[in-house]
Amino acid sequence: MEHQMFCYQCQETAGGKGCKKYGVCGKSPDLAMVQDLLLYATKGLSCVTTRLREENKMVNRKTNHMITQNLFSTITNTNFEKKDLINRIESTLIVRDSLRSQVGRKTGLPEAAFWRIEDGIEKAEGLGVLATEDEDIRSLREIITYGLKGLAAYMKHANALSYEDQGVDAFIQKTLAMMLSDELSADELLNLVLKTGGYGVNGMALLDKANTERYGSPVITSVSIGARDKPGILVSGHDLRDLEMLLEQSEGTGVDIYTHSEMLPAHYYPRLKRFSHLVGNYGGSWWEQKKDFENFRGPILMTTNCVVPPGRKYENRLWTTGTVGVPGCRHIPGDYGEEKDFSPIIEQALKFTHPDAKETGSIVGGFAHAQVAAISDLLVRAISKGEIRKLVVMAGCDGRMKSRQYYTEFARKLPDDVVILTAGCAKYRYLKLDLGDVGGIPRVLDAGQCNDSYSLVQIAQKLKELLDVEDINDLPIEYNIAWYEQKAVIVLLALLSLGIRNIHLGPTLPAFISPNVLKILQESFGISGIGTVDDDLKAMVNS
Repeated sequence: MEHQMFCYQCQETAGGKGCKKYGVCGKSPDLAMVQDLLLYATKGLSCVTTRLREENKMVNRKTNHMITQNLFSTITNTNFEKKDLINRIESTLIVRDSLRSQVGRKTGLPEAAFWRIEDGIEKAEGLGVLATEDEDIRSLREIITYGLKGLAAYMKHANALSYEDQGVDAFIQKTLAMMLSDELSADELLNLVLKTGGYGVNGMALLDKANTERYGSPVITSVSIGARDKPGILVSGHDLRDLEMLLEQSEGTGVDIYTHSEMLPAHYYPRLKRFSHLVGNYGGSWWEQKKDFENFRGPILMTTNCVVPPGRKYENRLWTTGTVGVPGCRHIPGDYGEEKDFSPIIEQALKFTHPDAKETGSIVGGFAHAQVAAISDLLVRAISKGEIRKLVVMAGCDGRMKSRQYYTEFARKLPDDVVILTAGCAKYRYLKLDLGDVGGIPRVLDAGQCNDSYSLVQIAQKLKELLDVEDINDLPIEYNIAWYEQKAVIVLLALLSLGIRNIHLGPTLPAFISPNVLKILQESFGISGIGTVDDDLKAMVNS
């Protein structure tokens, strides 16, 4: 092999080109190989489920869930536990073989529908990204694959709350099967890129419905960023159902629950706000977790992606659940619909005194689409009167690169009549700045997690209706989006599928977009990278 591994699915990939010896995320070559095998096995299962649907035969929810969880397990910074991924491969092949026996016409099924792990995991050497020689075909395939991974994450969260969309599941599986074909042209793949974005909108809508029907529509909330004098558990990731179960089981125990990073928006939901021991948010973005977790005196629960392998300093306090896996850390099992047992982590929390406060004060959020609709008259009036010149969508992911300081400087330099719409952990670059308000409207409107990006689409569509604008691109909205991993990819594809143009994407453009594919995206959608803060302010705000 030319390289020990090759991965370029995240923004921080080595040299902006690809990780070839070891993942910047902490992924080893062995782990990368197993992830490639899991993806291949999942494609093989998807070929079988797609054939079953063509024969008008049922595919059950458990199989759909297996496929989305497999994809989620390969998202950046999710699962570093090789044994767990091998178990997933073995379970996937068992289900695939059982379902293949139900297929009436087996002719034309690819090798992936028959491959056995007993044949050797060396198979992975020919399965990686670089197995596709044509750079542009490879680029389009990877854009689709990463979009499907991001979509699977949205579906996983909705499924955990017993919400399903068979159409989205069927699309994910059919498209995974299509990724095994060498016969699709660049034009066909480009159309599939946009189709993936369209189904991304459906997946986001399903998750929005699941969250709001279960927990109520988010409301404007001031969240403490200090600490109290009781033992605490810090919860990170995105899974609201895991947090809800922990809150229920820890109620009355004397243990406080703190959120971290992307779990901050849990404080905005009425059903979760009723727990008086959900007391605040501790720390900042995911990439600062080593510092945050070391400082937090108590156990930490990681519910989804965005985990960084901890080393020895706090691995005895870091617990995982769901699709997350970290060697040396304890895992809390439980499938959808099952009541997980969080008593061990609660018992550990009671052995500590209390967390040390990192900071004091509070931050405000809860501006999801229903809440913004409630103040839409005020917002539209301010726009119509020129009190708000523009809205800038600064959603997406945060990361370690120093160049991301661009977003803090950009927010700080925005004119006083410009309002930021945000979702995701990118907001930690400016959420704690004192940017004030415009006529009572805060200049940073936080809709929630990256999972809540659908709210930003809904807000734009509502403003289009209220301002009587024919084209959504004629709204006074600019898009300056930060990306990091595959959920950001599906958000981008969703925006493109809705016809939104002139998106600025940074801090660097994805390494998996080839020059020719980038040219098409630029010509068709006006996608561009970022420049200097002053130049971008002039182009986006002062033009």
